[in-house]
Amino acid sequence: MAMHRHYEPQDADLALAAQATLERSGEQWTAMRANIFRALAGFDKPASAYDIAEAVSKTEGRRVAANSVYRILDLFVTANLARRVESSNAYIANAHPDCLHDCIFLVCDACGQIVHLDDDRLTKGVRSAAVAAGFAPERPVIEVRGKCAACAASAKAA
Repeated sequence: MAMHRHYEPQDADLALAAQATLERSGEQWTAMRANIFRALAGFDKPASAYDIAEAVSKTEGRRVAANSVYRILDLFVTANLARRVESSNAYIANAHPDCLHDCIFLVCDACGQIVHLDDDRLTKGVRSAAVAAGFAPERPVIEVRGKCAACAASAKAA
């Protein structure tokens, strides 16, 4: 399959899908993990661990340390619940945690929005090139920086 679309659960359904995926991997879905996932999924742009720590601190009514959030985000990335946008050290909730694909991120430098694409053809080519070079790829990261359609249209109109 090349490019394809997934059913993307929203809100509580997304949290339930994330919980089921994490538990299948042998991990527990704790209250703190649930709060961090809920905060992450609530952002409309990639969020840093500090952004998430601040959001969770507000809802918890106590300070949550960013280093605790980083540990949980690392677990979420490993379990396919979140994706890390490498160039901005930020995270997004994986909208389809039951499906494992390499991601391609289209990063808008103007507004910060990110579009996540799955194109198995392209990422298979990247993995094959790595293997041909004697490298064992684990998690290809492809980010394309530029302007989203809305920002490109605004720039053109100005």
